[in-house]
Order: sequence, then C-alpha cells, then structure tokens
Amino acid sequence: MRAVVQRVKSASVSVEGERVSSIGPGLLILLGISQDDGDEDIRYMVEKTLNLRIFDDEHGVMNLSLLEAGGEVLLVSQFTLYGDTRKGRRPSYNRAASPDEARIVFKEVEDAYRAQGIALSLGVFQTETAVELINDGPVTILVDSEKKF
Repeated sequence: MRAVVQRVKSASVSVEGERVSSIGPGLLILLGISQDDGDEDIRYMVEKTLNLRIFDDEHGVMNLSLLEAGGEVLLVSQFTLYGDTRKGRRPSYNRAASPDEARIVFKEVEDAYRAQGIALSLGVFQTETAVELINDGPVTILVDSEKKF
C-alpha cells in the first residue's frame, strides 16, 4: 500500500463538475492499493498517516500529529501510485489491485480510519475526479507499507 500524504488547508473532490467531498485543515491522502495488501498493510498505513508529526505546535515546529492537531482526512483511491515506469514510456500497473479487490480493501481502510474517530471524507471510487487542494507548507510525504521508501 502506498500513499501520498499532503498537509492541506483545504481539499475537495469533484466528479463531473460537482463537488462531492471536501475538508478543511488536515490531510489529503492519495492511496494506492496493491494486489498483495492486507490487514497488516491497512493497520500500518492508518497508524502511520494519523501519527505523522507534520503539524505545527505552538512554536511553529512540525511536532503534532493529525490526531493531536484535530484535522480532517480526505481519502482518495489512486491506483496510479503503482505505475511502474522502469521500462518503456507507458507505466505498467501490474502490481495494482484489480478494481474489485481494491474496492474491498479501500472500504477496510475507510473503516479503520473511522474507527479512530476522525472526520473522514472520501473520493468516489473508480470515477474520473478532479482533486483541488491548498497545500499547507507545502508538506508532502510518501508512505509505503512495504517500507521501500
């Protein structure tokens, strides 16, 4: 499981020109799901992203987690995070989960975030979406449950 985690002042998702989801300050998490992802990957990703100390404390130092800062999460499925560009010019998505598999795992990830009691908004799975954000910092972090980066 891979994620691009962005600290945002606000973020939203629109489908066919209509805003379907939005958050205020918090995290926009673009989430890629591989064929091999399971419960351990879900636990790792949720724990890691909610506890990253990337929010400013009272001294302006990135020392607080989302849980401590009280922000929101906008979670968006992003299979292209498993695009392999090592050969040729067209990315290969062989490691990405199939849409049916990814939908099941994405729902489990959603449930795991909700179990933490945070304000969670979602993108719309398997649609052409427009994601708007005001990146705060900018702070952008890559997280990989296989710990490859």
